[in-house]
Amino acid sequence: MSSLNKGVGKVEVALRWDPSPSGAPSHDLDIVAATYSADDPYGEPVYLVHFDRRSPDGTIILNRDSRTGLGFGNDEVMTVELERLAPSFGRVVVGVAIQQSGGRRTFGDIANTGVRITEGYTELARHDFSAVSGATAATVAEFTRNGSGAWEFREDVRGFDTDPDSFARRMGAVPA
Repeated sequence: MSSLNKGVGKVEVALRWDPSPSGAPSHDLDIVAATYSADDPYGEPVYLVHFDRRSPDGTIILNRDSRTGLGFGNDEVMTVELERLAPSFGRVVVGVAIQQSGGRRTFGDIANTGVRITEGYTELARHDFSAVSGATAATVAEFTRNGSGAWEFREDVRGFDTDPDSFARRMGAVPA
């Protein structure tokens, strides 16, 4: 975190996975961010950022979008500039969804999946999805604006067994 008073400012969410074996359909994982209004932090998202897109105000950007997991380093990277979000936003939830076009796949079916959340050089969280290996999607982080206006981070790894579109609608719901 930037400091105890300032809260979390600008974070990077980096996702990696290994490509599928030769001859098998490609694995396609996607980072998804949902923003919620301060007036209704558990309601419908105000907007979603995913699939090589950015937020309308430019505060959340998907910098890299892989459809195969090929290459070195991170396969997808999203930047979230919380300090630039308008005061009307009170919550941001970040998750990862597996595209299901080649048949049902879970995190346990895909080798070397991992997500890393950093603020500058400070690692806020790292997860390998082993706790949600049977899921097809998972939330990984929740950012909430506190009473003084500072953003706070909470690691929030929850698995979902749903398609990417349904996940985008359900990822910000109050945990059961």
